[in-house]
Amino acid sequence: MTLHIRTADPASEELEAAVRWYETQRRGLGAEFYAAMVDCLDRIKAHPESGVAVFGDPEVRRALVTRFPYQVVYRLRSSDLLILAFAHLRRRPGFWKHRS
Repeated sequence: MTLHIRTADPASEELEAAVRWYETQRRGLGAEFYAAMVDCLDRIKAHPESGVAVFGDPEVRRALVTRFPYQVVYRLRSSDLLILAFAHLRRRPGFWKHRS
């Protein structure tokens, strides 16, 4: 069974902001960052239980993004995967905890 991926609005905004920021650092880097995120989402979709459970909650997991200091935090549910955050690894840890 293939699970549908949904993205919480705050997570979508985080992704857009990060893509814009990387693009200001070097032309094309924003696209490279976005591609790395898409690859990570593809891995999550193919193997949703492979992410590491966080904060002792087996439904909330994280997957690291290749090449960039980011993680995708998601909730594994019976009918879908909810992306809670696209979070930088070194900024505001756990800021997304209140999201469901």
